[in-house]
Parts: sequence; C-alpha cells; structure tokens
Amino acid sequence: MLEADLKAQLKGYLERAKRPIHIIASIDDGEKSRELLSLLDDLKDASPKITVDTGGDDARRPSFALTSPGHDIHLRFAGLPMGHEFTSLVLALLQVGGHPSKAAQETLEQVAALEGDYDFETYYSLSCQNCPDVVQALNLAAVLNPRIRHTAIDGALFQDEVEAREIMSVPTVFLNGQPFDQGRMTLEQIVAKLDTGAAAREAAKIAQKDAFDVLVVGGGPAGAAAAVYAARKGIRTGVAAERFGGQVLDTMAIENFISVKATEGPKLAAALEQHVREYEVDIMNLQRATQLAPAGDDGLIEVKLENGASLKSRTVILSTGARWRQMNVPGEDQYRNKGVAYCPHCDGPLFKGKRVAVIGGGNSGVEAAIDLAGIVAHVTLIEYDAQLRADEVLQRKLRSLPNVRIITSAQTTEVLGDGNRVNGLVYRDRVGGDSHRLELEGVFVQIGLLPNTEWLKGVVELSPRGEIVVDARGQTSVPGVFAAGDATIVPYKQIVIAMGEGSKAALGAFDHLIRASAPVQAETEAA
Repeated sequence: MLEADLKAQLKGYLERAKRPIHIIASIDDGEKSRELLSLLDDLKDASPKITVDTGGDDARRPSFALTSPGHDIHLRFAGLPMGHEFTSLVLALLQVGGHPSKAAQETLEQVAALEGDYDFETYYSLSCQNCPDVVQALNLAAVLNPRIRHTAIDGALFQDEVEAREIMSVPTVFLNGQPFDQGRMTLEQIVAKLDTGAAAREAAKIAQKDAFDVLVVGGGPAGAAAAVYAARKGIRTGVAAERFGGQVLDTMAIENFISVKATEGPKLAAALEQHVREYEVDIMNLQRATQLAPAGDDGLIEVKLENGASLKSRTVILSTGARWRQMNVPGEDQYRNKGVAYCPHCDGPLFKGKRVAVIGGGNSGVEAAIDLAGIVAHVTLIEYDAQLRADEVLQRKLRSLPNVRIITSAQTTEVLGDGNRVNGLVYRDRVGGDSHRLELEGVFVQIGLLPNTEWLKGVVELSPRGEIVVDARGQTSVPGVFAAGDATIVPYKQIVIAMGEGSKAALGAFDHLIRASAPVQAETEAA
C-alpha cells in the first residue's frame, strides 16, 4: 500500500509513541476493504506498539478505530485516510500512542475540561487542503476527553450518506447528528463554539495588554513578514489575526514561491506561524478587527475587536488580505455550500459524475475547470469578457478536454435550486441579450478577490475598489498606520509580493517610531 520511503518515514515517526496502539477494523469483501487491510499491515509493520483486530462491527465499512488499552478513546476513520489525510492518520496514531500535542497547553486543558457528551462526524475529501485541520483538531479532542467521539468520513467513499445529509461542501461537521459547522476550523475555534464563556475570558485578557510598538492586523504572508521584521528590531510587537495564514490556507499548490520548487498552502502557513513564534511576538488568533481609531492625545492608535476588547499601539500595520469575490446574484447566498462553492480542490470530489459550471476565465477559473473536468461529468466555463484571460498554456489544455464547454460574453444572473440544492444557472448573452438556463448541480465561483477593508471606510483612504491607498513606504493616509498585502493598491496579488510589502511596512513603521521619538529624546538631552 505504502511506498518504501513513506514506510521508512512512518517508522521513524511512530518511534515516538509511548504506549500500545490498538486498531479495530470493520471490513467487507470490497476492494476498498482490501486496500485498508494492506494499509493496516503497513502500519503494523512500522511499529511493534501497533496491533490490529479485523473483527470490528461498525456499520461503516471499511473503517477502523484507534484506541489504547486502559484509555477511553473514541476515534475512527471511515475510509482510507490517504492524500491530505495521511498526516491526520499519523498524528492520530502518535496521540493515541501518548505522544503529546504541540497545541497550546491552555487549549488542551480547556478541551479536557469540557463537560457533556459530544459525538462528532466530519466529512472530508482526500483532495481537500482545508479538511485536515478539522479532522486533526477533533481527533485530538477525542484523545484528550473521553466524552468526545470523532469519526472522520471520506465523503467520496460514503456517497449515500453525503446524498442523504445533502452535503455539498467539505469539511462538513455534524455534532450529535445535527449540523455543527462547515469549512476550515482550528481546535481553538471549535472549543470557542462549545465553551460559551471562552470569548469573554479572552476579551478580558486582551483588554489587560499593554500598548504595542507595532500591532499587525492580519496573519497572512504580509502580516507574518511584518511581524518578523518588526520583532527583529527589538520592539514590542503584536499580531491580531482572524486566522493565522490567511488566504494561503485555502491555496492548494504553490509553485512560484522563489527558492521553494513546490509546496502547499497549509504547509506554508504553518511555516509562517512557526517563524513568527521564534520571536517574542504576541499572537492573538481568532480576533477580528472592527474599528480603527487614529492616535489621540496619548499618541496611541486603537484597534477595536469584534469581542469587545481593544488594543493600542504606537503604530499599526494593516494586512487584512482579501477573500473570494462573490457574484452577488439571486440564489448565490441561499445555495452557498449547497452547490455554490469557491474551492474546487476541496469540494470537487463531491460532484463526481455531475454537471457543474465554473464562473471566471482567469487563471483560477481555467485551472478549476481543468481540475474538475477529471472528476465531474461535464464542466461549463462562463466568462464575462469576450475572451478568456488565463495564460495561453492553460487555455490550450482546457480546450483539449472533451467534457468542457466554454461560453464567453456571458453574465451569470441567477443561481437556481429546489430549496435544498442547486439545480441550474441562468446567464445572459451580453452580445444578443438573450437569457439561457443551464441544468447543473454545482457552481464554482472564481472571479477574483475582494479586499477585507469594509471596517476601514471613512478612516483611511481607500481606492474605488476598496483597496488601502499606500505610498512607497507602506504608509496610509493616517499617521502611524501602515498597510501591506492584498488589501492594498499594490498590484499583482502574489505571496512573494505580499511578504516583501509586509517587510517594507514594518521598516516604515520602525522609521516612523524613530522619527516620532527623536524630538522627545533631544529635549531630554538638552535638559
């Protein structure tokens, strides 16, 4: 099942297990069960601490539970956790085997102290880069707290359940049989939803913090670079981020990050955070900024957060990034995650054998159409312009595919559905003016980015597109407030450019601090 080099790596990892790991498999006569048995044989060969019992009686087959003798652990994989989920399997084995998690001790204690019975089910796809975070978080919770159960389910393998539960986006999490949440979630976010008093406690803690020299708002590539450059100057640096990593977390393949031939978004995001944590940076995750107040008489800029707390700093670097742009047509919001999707890598496998549309003819749209064509029955790509805007090499590949139709000069006007899921789309021919209906089951929107700057309107200067206006040093229209990354007017929204702009903004902020303090120092020396 596993390649020789992967077996060797696995063996090395499993040497860290401290206690026995018992695997109980539920199988049938199908091909997937045979593949699972092969995988379990490889796991057993990789560590003397692993034992396998194939007499499980779980209704989902193939599936297997992980536990340890003398420990009350309820953790199960339904399907074969390969692809992006292989890391989830390795981590689960280590944690069931007693290897400690690297999560914050405060969070681990919070999970262990949760009261009540929680039976989680997570539906994932093997190509989803967002799913492992959720699977790993809930697996860890199941190891820490015996009243938490978790089953990670391959949606492509258990299509009957996906259809019955009307799941059209992954990761999708159910709690005690009821929908809990969708999309990427960290352990901290999950605990915050379960522990209703957590947000208030965190707000109180934040309110007690002293003022920063540099406060970075946003934790994507620009924010991470700004934090590193600021911290290296030896000044008090903080980062308030809604989710550390930003949009990079939603990026599948990265092949244009100079000096790194190829990587994946979540891996790069983890590396960014690890680098920032090498310095004395106060990282405040899961914090959304809602208001910016220019410096008052005390010389401090204030950033108010959604939880009611406020942070103050001598300078601020705004790196709030951008999000996928919506079509803003009837039916889009109603059928979000019910056929309307924004991540073809994550949700594509759920549309196997179905008809879908991709909205957008740039690189993202054409790449999405190419990827989906290998999974779904048919793809219709709809582009507003008279021609596609993607690179020519991508266009040639797209046009070579037999199950793809390209429609240009077309404006999507409505997403149709039956109340539960998408069943069609209406577009207007921009040349003739006629409207046409497409019968389909999925709509993937890939029409560019929208800056996360609504909360800054009326405070800092924004472009007509809502981007923050900055000068060559990253300075905004507000003294002491700098900005960097996809939220600004700087063209070419690329990771490497965002990092450079974040570094530049931090240097600009440091220069501002030096110049602002110089007169005070001079007066002191004169006295």
